[in-house]
Amino acid sequence: MMTNLFRLTAASLALCASLTWAQTFSDGEVRKINKDAQKITLKHGPLANLDMPPMTMVFGVSDPSLLDAVSVGDKVQFVVEKINGGYVVTTLRKAP
Repeated sequence: MMTNLFRLTAASLALCASLTWAQTFSDGEVRKINKDAQKITLKHGPLANLDMPPMTMVFGVSDPSLLDAVSVGDKVQFVVEKINGGYVVTTLRKAP
């Protein structure tokens, strides 16, 4: 009985984690890339996880190699988090 409860709980947690992950992606377009400053300018739709309306803004990146995967004009999907008082892109990919 306890093993089944554990499996159910683990499955529920995995499902919740995947749903949360899916909900944090936002859509945008790359407007500028500044590799020296490790920043990217994105025109984006609403950032639901930050309760932010659509706008164009500059973000830092958690990993400079994220900037190598995109070019100005690319449509992208990204995750941005508030870290140490700043908005940081933690995941970035070209939109399908």
